[in-house]
Amino acid sequence: MAKQNVAEQFVDILARAGVKRLYGVVGDSLNPVVDAIRRNSAIDWIHVRHEETAAFAAGAEAQVTGSLAACAGSCGPGNLHLINGLYDAHRSMAPVLALASHIPSGEIGLGYFQETHPELLFQECSHYNEMISNPEQMPRLLQTAIQHAIGRGGVSVVAMPGDIASKPAPEKSIEHALVTERPTVRPGDDEIDKLCRMVDEAKRVTLFCGSGTAGAHAEVMEFAEKIKSPVGHALRGKEWIQYDNPYDVGMSGLLGYGAAYEATHECDLLVLLGTDFPYNAFLPDDMKIVQVDVRPEHLGRRSKLDLAVWGDVRETLRCLTPRVKPKADRRFLDRMLKKHANALEGVVKAYTRKVEKHVPIHPEYVASVLDEMADEDAVFTVDTGMNNVWAARYLTPNGKRRVIGSFSHGSMANALPQAIGAQFTDRDRQVVAMSGDGGFSMLMGDFLTLVQYDLPVKVVLFNNSSLGMVELEMLVAGLPSYGTTNKNPDFAAIARAAGAFGVRVEKPKQLQSALKDAFKHKGPALVDVVTDPNALSIPPKISAEMVTGFALSASKIVLDGGVGRMLQMARSNLRNVPRP
Repeated sequence: MAKQNVAEQFVDILARAGVKRLYGVVGDSLNPVVDAIRRNSAIDWIHVRHEETAAFAAGAEAQVTGSLAACAGSCGPGNLHLINGLYDAHRSMAPVLALASHIPSGEIGLGYFQETHPELLFQECSHYNEMISNPEQMPRLLQTAIQHAIGRGGVSVVAMPGDIASKPAPEKSIEHALVTERPTVRPGDDEIDKLCRMVDEAKRVTLFCGSGTAGAHAEVMEFAEKIKSPVGHALRGKEWIQYDNPYDVGMSGLLGYGAAYEATHECDLLVLLGTDFPYNAFLPDDMKIVQVDVRPEHLGRRSKLDLAVWGDVRETLRCLTPRVKPKADRRFLDRMLKKHANALEGVVKAYTRKVEKHVPIHPEYVASVLDEMADEDAVFTVDTGMNNVWAARYLTPNGKRRVIGSFSHGSMANALPQAIGAQFTDRDRQVVAMSGDGGFSMLMGDFLTLVQYDLPVKVVLFNNSSLGMVELEMLVAGLPSYGTTNKNPDFAAIARAAGAFGVRVEKPKQLQSALKDAFKHKGPALVDVVTDPNALSIPPKISAEMVTGFALSASKIVLDGGVGRMLQMARSNLRNVPRP
């Protein structure tokens, strides 16, 4: 039997760790690894058109499956292209292993062609970042990298010169059992007792939930019922906590709606569950605050805490809920539910009048129809910018749908590449990329990846010929919009020329049939919807001091628009309010 080389050993270990695909662009220093994949039936090479797409796709795959995913870039410029997608994966806590192929080992430090220093470049967007400088480091270094990515939730980067990859693997290398799942973390009894006392002493408790509530929906609902607490959420908590939630009071932050802001400011104990919500201007500073998080470095970095609890949300609530005293007084909860319903009643009218005739098409109407027509278990990938607004307000979670975006890193152009990674995990599951024309055109080359692999991703393009969120930022800052206009082609025609389904929608009455035809099409499809760039209604009280990127700080509701089926949900929850 032929002796393995380092590249073959590298690929074998990835496959043993559960990696199914390696996303990337081939190149000289990467060729030994790609060749090893060619000869290994357990793992596939996914050829994308840009390495940034590779990293975004791997991050999305990891978020959908919860398992390790991988990407690769050739030496110098090739692996540099990975960095933006890796930042996003790392900040999303997606377990991703990135291979940064390197120049010949004997040339490092001598200014060789395409020389960079990946062990320095990727330091900030990884938990682990090391270079294999000789074969004897394999497989221990790769195994360590894998365990960092899975165990800590984020990115590990392994740099490997191409000549090292071609060398024979060590004969008696140490291979040990790989960590492939994260453990649960339970707080100590002292912390649970302190938290129990604080909850018992508080008259009005509000829960504010983030992505750390994934898998803890039942526990959060049981706890909220026992202490009669309103439940608000951040954007990344929406998909995990909003559905089947009779205590829902909406979302806080720039894209917020409903009564989440009031609920977090009018309680006397705020419990932050699994959230690293970054906009501290929307958080109160004059009440007791408790934070529960599985990552201790998140505790207290947004708010001054009265109690920091290190533990995952599900295990913490399983310990806490049986110990707290049930509260009978639900006046605070009922008042917040009514405020929530009233707030949604007030904004929903803005885009429900004659929308079927409005040209250019209201993007709110597009998002609402998309929400109604998409599958019950669809995966939505959402471009940063105004598409975040439409996703936050119109996509209805149900416990089976997923909503993935660059919600922590805030990168443009994420939706299409993330859709690629999501679709590869299951070709039969509907994947919808909610793309903006700015983001889509930035990485439009990888629409060809959909065609090459016949991936049935449906791209719904909100085409307002502008960078809408940037225009909003300029408007709020009192600046005239400048440099934000896109001169766009007929994107549907480009899709058809590439060999995909493409349809352009310019009138509201065309929308439903276009989406129906796209969803029915078995391959990749693009629906180019010409939307109204002036769709926002901005409250007049916003001042120039309130804008710093996404952190519009002083207003509890910044954007005013429709809220889709959430109004119906709020009305249903009001039926639970006892009548006097």
